[in-house]
Amino acid sequence: MNTSELRQRCASQLAVSTARAYELRAFVGLDGFVDEILHVVDKRETADKYHRLALMEQWGDRIRAAAGRSTNIELVSKLTKLGGNGPIMANALSSFGLKVSYLGNLGYPNLHPVFADFANRAEVVSIAEPGYTDAVEFEDGKVMLGKHSSLREVNWANIKERYSLSNFTAKIAEANFIGFVNWTMLTGMTEIWAAILAEVCPKLSGPRRTLFFDLADPEKRTHEDITVALKLIVAFEKYFDVILGLNEKESSEVGGVLSIDTTDHTPEGLVKIGEQIRAKVPVNTLVIHPTHYAIAFSAAGYAVVEGAFTPKPLITTGAGDHFNAGFCLARLLGFDNACSVLTGVTTSGFYVRTAKSPAISDLITLLNDWPK
Repeated sequence: MNTSELRQRCASQLAVSTARAYELRAFVGLDGFVDEILHVVDKRETADKYHRLALMEQWGDRIRAAAGRSTNIELVSKLTKLGGNGPIMANALSSFGLKVSYLGNLGYPNLHPVFADFANRAEVVSIAEPGYTDAVEFEDGKVMLGKHSSLREVNWANIKERYSLSNFTAKIAEANFIGFVNWTMLTGMTEIWAAILAEVCPKLSGPRRTLFFDLADPEKRTHEDITVALKLIVAFEKYFDVILGLNEKESSEVGGVLSIDTTDHTPEGLVKIGEQIRAKVPVNTLVIHPTHYAIAFSAAGYAVVEGAFTPKPLITTGAGDHFNAGFCLARLLGFDNACSVLTGVTTSGFYVRTAKSPAISDLITLLNDWPK
């Protein structure tokens, strides 16, 4: 579903809610990466001109053909930017006008320069050195090559020592929205979540806040670890309105852990998968966002909305984080499932076309001039 009537309704709701967005407070964490966006050279004509390998399969064929011998593959750096699920999502939220506080590993004791602009737009505290990602991008996907050793310093002991329990508790207490992302790479996150439930949540009062979780490609984690993480996420529902965000691959991985049949990846199949996941992980809202569309599930039912897909994106690294930011913005503004999903896919659609995080006015413009 993505009709002109839905887009008009969503654009109108965003227009009348812009001032409200500027009043919202977000507290996001806990990762941080320096991302280098890379293309693979197929043929080089001159020092300045080359043809890239457009498809991931072509790179695989090139590597496979060199097995038993050796080969030289040239990577061209297109962009070095702030990375990590948390900084990208938080940066997108700040572009919407939210008052954002961020805690993560963005350089310690000094902030890495790539996060300087982000620190000018948000309140940023770092407790460890960043990770590094070589994001090799193709027209049909990307390969993320990560260096993660510094992420081990993102743990509950360092949060209390380098930030303090009182500061952490105060940030959650004053926020309308909290986002904890990249559980997979942050090996201390399970301990952190358990500690928050024990040491922070009982101290909270006032209205229920929105809490967003993104596991971030848990394939390399054991079924036992994923099961524990899902149980902790459900436990937070006692204190928060919890949103669990999954991309298509992650829905299969989580579904597999929950003994759900995940073989059917048609939209109808993903609806069934999502309904079963939410039945076993009973959070307020579950979101599954493949490349071309997204689905939201809640007590009100589900909504499937097609996105503004482009076959030749300018950038893809961070598209899912931008979807999450747009969806959560809409949820905070009280939008229904359909308008929330549409806000999410519009946010990611703008980003992959421009390599920039949109303002709310950019979303309204794209909704009013939807690409054919």
